[in-house]
Amino acid sequence: MKTIQIAKNDNVAVVTEGELRGHKIALQNISAGEKVIKYGYPIGTATQDIPVGAHVHSHNLHTALDASSAYEYHPEIPKVNRRESRTFMGFKRQNGKVGVRNELWILPTVGCISKTAELIACKANSLYSFSRAKGCGGVYAFPHPYGCSQLGDDHNNTQKLLLSLMQNPNAGAVLILGLGCENNRIETLKPLLADVDYDLTRVAFLECQAVEDELEAAMAIVDELVQRLQQDRRTPQPTSKLVLGMKCGGSDGLSGLTANPLVGRVTDTVIEEGGSAVLTEVPEMFGAEQVLLNRCATAEVYGKAVDMLTGFKDYYTENHQPCYENPSPGNKDGGITTLEEKSLGCVCKSGRLPVVDVLEYAETVKTPGLTLLTGPGNDLVASTALAAAGAQIILFTTGRGTPFGCPVPTVKIATNTPLAEKKASWIDFNAGTLLTGDDMDGLAEKLYDYLLSLASGDLLTKNEQNDYRQIAIFKTGVTL
Repeated sequence: MKTIQIAKNDNVAVVTEGELRGHKIALQNISAGEKVIKYGYPIGTATQDIPVGAHVHSHNLHTALDASSAYEYHPEIPKVNRRESRTFMGFKRQNGKVGVRNELWILPTVGCISKTAELIACKANSLYSFSRAKGCGGVYAFPHPYGCSQLGDDHNNTQKLLLSLMQNPNAGAVLILGLGCENNRIETLKPLLADVDYDLTRVAFLECQAVEDELEAAMAIVDELVQRLQQDRRTPQPTSKLVLGMKCGGSDGLSGLTANPLVGRVTDTVIEEGGSAVLTEVPEMFGAEQVLLNRCATAEVYGKAVDMLTGFKDYYTENHQPCYENPSPGNKDGGITTLEEKSLGCVCKSGRLPVVDVLEYAETVKTPGLTLLTGPGNDLVASTALAAAGAQIILFTTGRGTPFGCPVPTVKIATNTPLAEKKASWIDFNAGTLLTGDDMDGLAEKLYDYLLSLASGDLLTKNEQNDYRQIAIFKTGVTL
């Protein structure tokens, strides 16, 4: 049985092959009540005596987390070694941002016309010839169920999310499609555009109740926007213009060994070249918070991070739910036992560099470097929030596999080779080769080269090829 011990003081090792791939075995006798150590940190407490060589999982290991955990700031801020930016071929926007795609996005203000938005996009894509290399790369609708019957934060979050998503530089133009009688009407959105960092000459509006034939009216608008996008061309752009979003889903016990550290290595490189990376999934920071908090660049950033963490815990407790109802059944099948274990593997995606900012949900990136974004662990909600924050590409690590994609290219990175081979129609990059001979430096360079080709339009992700593009909006309150 092949195993890997991650840190010198770990008392468990990870199995790398066979039926127990991703699961843990004890490296020494562990007494009941003793801490189980992985990644160099406690991942829970043994619920019974565990002999050396025994399988360590849900039957003998339990989380040690509780909602009362306190935080302290012990700065361990690493130095950023600046590198010269490389280049990719991108679409430069009026505001200085750069898109890796040049698409027309249709954003419905309310769920009632989501199907209308899809019909418009379908008709447009059947009429026009598109190219990812130049001009317009396609017309895409992003249906959702909200925009009406919402109050307070939910209503505001829907508005903010749509407005932030509109500003993603991959959207070369946007059609805001309204119904007319909803809470989130076009007339209430337009005043908010005063604070939007986007070329508003590339935004069009259509209220469906105000016209006789909404499809005909929409196609006239789409035709005008597409013709404008067809004039756009890619030009050489520095990697300092890249914003990478980091997400994991369907994790397994190998996530923190292969795919997540690989992503961390690549995001460090992008940041060292002047670019940005965004980490979200706040509930999957629980148990690994101190690792991130100690990397906060200033006391102010640390305070914002603590507010984000405690705010999410309050969200759970106010809804009478446990903070640590995680991992999922699929995570457990893949060898992850506790939230501490999942979180310590999850934060590997963030690399080693300082945390420079913390954003509220639906805010956009302001500062180059590593940013934390408020959002849940749900794959589609979190990925949508990353796209709204300005990420042109999402690096999505997975040990179990998933076909989904968000509005921007969603790169699926497998933690293990069997998954990459079995679900080749889902997976874009295999990090499992780190277990069979590839070294981290070489594979990170290979992944970075892949990302630059993707950003330049030379490649499409599997979610783009399969036309899996969705959004989901975070909801916390009542529905009228």
